[in-house]
Amino acid sequence: MIIARTPYRISFFGGGTDYPAWFREHGGRVLSSTINRYCHITCRFLPPFFDFKSRVVWSHIEVLRENRDVLHPVLKALFDHMGLDQGIELTHNGDLPAQSGLGSSSSFTVCALHALHALQGTMVTKRELAHQAIHVEQELLRENVGIQDQIAAAHGGFNRIDITQDGNYAVHPMTLDPLRQQEFERHLILLYTGQSRRATNIAAEQIKNTPNKTKELETMQAMVDDAIGILTGNGPIAEFGKLIHEGWEIKRSLASAIAPPLSTRSTTRRASTGRSAASCWAPAAVASCCCSPSPRTTWRSSRPCRRSSWCRSSSSVPAAT
Repeated sequence: MIIARTPYRISFFGGGTDYPAWFREHGGRVLSSTINRYCHITCRFLPPFFDFKSRVVWSHIEVLRENRDVLHPVLKALFDHMGLDQGIELTHNGDLPAQSGLGSSSSFTVCALHALHALQGTMVTKRELAHQAIHVEQELLRENVGIQDQIAAAHGGFNRIDITQDGNYAVHPMTLDPLRQQEFERHLILLYTGQSRRATNIAAEQIKNTPNKTKELETMQAMVDDAIGILTGNGPIAEFGKLIHEGWEIKRSLASAIAPPLSTRSTTRRASTGRSAASCWAPAAVASCCCSPSPRTTWRSSRPCRRSSWCRSSSSVPAAT
C-alpha cells in the first residue's frame, strides 16, 4: 500500500506572473507558502479476485471494468500517460474542500503522480514531480493554469519562486529570524468563506486580459521583493498586510470573476471590527488576513477564526511525501 500526501498552498504575491502568457516574455516571480493541510492519496495494486478491475474513490466511488473508463480527469490522464493497465485501488481524502483557492487541484495532481510512481517502484524528485504535473495540467488536460501551484505542492515550504522565460524555475526558501517568523505567523489568519470556484474559468479571462495588464503585472511581480524586504527587515509586520491589500486591489482588476461579492463583504466586515486590521486579502474562497491577532476575532455566524496553529507560513511544512 502506498500512502502519499501533498500540501495545499497560499500565494501571497506574484500570482498571475506564473502563466505562460506572461512569463514567456517577462519572466515571473511568486512568494508563496504551503500550509499544514494536505491532499492524501492511498493506492495499491488490486488483486484479480473481484468482478471489477479497479476501484477509485474521490467525490464519487468508481468501480471500473477498464482503467480508461475512470471519470476523474486527472486520473484518466495519468492512467493513460503512465501506461497503468493493471487493476488499482486508489482513494483520495482532502483536509480542505476542493476549489477553495488553495491550489488543491495541483496538489491532487502532484500527489497522484507521486503515489502512482511509487506504486510502480519509481521514486521521482521534487522537480520531476512539478514538471510532470505542469505537463499533465497544461498539455494533457489543456487547463488554464499557471505553474506556481505545482511547484509549491512538489517542493513545500515558504519560498520565492523565480520563473525564467523558457519556463524553468528556481525555488529560494525564505530564511527568517525565528522570532520574526513567529511574529509573522501570529499575524496570519486563514478563513473559509464557504464559496468555491473553478480556477481555470477565472484564469481564462485573466490570461485573455494579460496583454492589456502589463503595468499591473509588473507591479505585482515587483511586490515580491518588497514583501521579502518587509519580512527580513525590522519594521512593523503590518506593512506586509498593507502590501497584501494593495496587491489584492490590483489582482481583482485582472479578471471580473476574481472578486465575487462575498469576498468584498468579508473584507468590509473584517475591517469594521476595529481590531487594528492591517489588511484583508480575500480570494474567491479563502480570506487570508495579515492583521493584529485577537482571540475574539470571528467571521460569519460567529464562527471562530482558524488561527495560525494550522495556517503556518513556515518552511517546516514538508513537500509531497
